[in-house]
Amino acid sequence: MEEGHNLSVEQCKRIMATAITEVDAFSDKQIVLSYQGGKIAVSGSGMKIVNFSKTGGSFCATGNISGVKYLQKGGSLKQRLFK
Repeated sequence: MEEGHNLSVEQCKRIMATAITEVDAFSDKQIVLSYQGGKIAVSGSGMKIVNFSKTGGSFCATGNISGVKYLQKGGSLKQRLFK
């Protein structure tokens, strides 16, 4: 995982991340974020972006979060963890 990047989900209602460079796509059902190591797809319902600072890299959204998937550069997270 990229150094300096953190992601946390609180009670499936709030997601916070650091070192985010871009919000690539957004709807109430999915948010796609970019960070230096690849992309992150957040799925759920009723999602709303509360905060995004491109200069600071901080991101926060609320809603009913059902999943978070890392889409890594250079292979999947599973491939990188289990070399």
